[in-house]
Amino acid sequence: MIAYLRGKLFQTTATDVVVETSNGIGYIVHITLGTYNAIKDLKEAKLLTHLIVKEDSHTLYGFADAAERHIFIQLISVSGVGPATARILLSTLSAQEVREAIISENINRLKSAKGIGPKAAKRIILELKDKLLKDSGEQSAAIAQTLTVDNSVREEALSALIALGFNKSQVQKALNSLLKSNKNYQNSSLLIKEALGKLSS
Repeated sequence: MIAYLRGKLFQTTATDVVVETSNGIGYIVHITLGTYNAIKDLKEAKLLTHLIVKEDSHTLYGFADAAERHIFIQLISVSGVGPATARILLSTLSAQEVREAIISENINRLKSAKGIGPKAAKRIILELKDKLLKDSGEQSAAIAQTLTVDNSVREEALSALIALGFNKSQVQKALNSLLKSNKNYQNSSLLIKEALGKLSS
């Protein structure tokens, strides 16, 4: 696997660049618009790469930073999302914007990229949200907003509301909304009561 290329840049365009390494070999590298903007004024650069091997081709994709490459690799792991689609998405949105759209389940943001329809957007979110949360070392959205609250109180409320038949995702959103108010919930009963009000409204 080729981890990166360092060398002189030739024929830099918005979609491709030729990198000549010190041994005199020129590599055609497909890039995103974000990477193009980062290197377009440079004569030499280091590009992180990802090699895709098919029966009839070996194709290199290059990235100005590790975050963009990581999101690209995650995207092409999704069923039905190929490198061309992933590159278009990363040319429409930055790696951080793609990541935030997936984590926040923002289907419309993902759909802003050509070739990404509602089904593809939902599939990307379904397959990557948990991975991105785990990879970044973040706590899940259900817990991230509650660092000042005793987690045992929150967990008791979550368990009780799920036991009452409410959807876990909806419960998490309701609890997040309440806990963001910075109200000090000393026990789960008040939290459950106010969450029930939100869930029933």
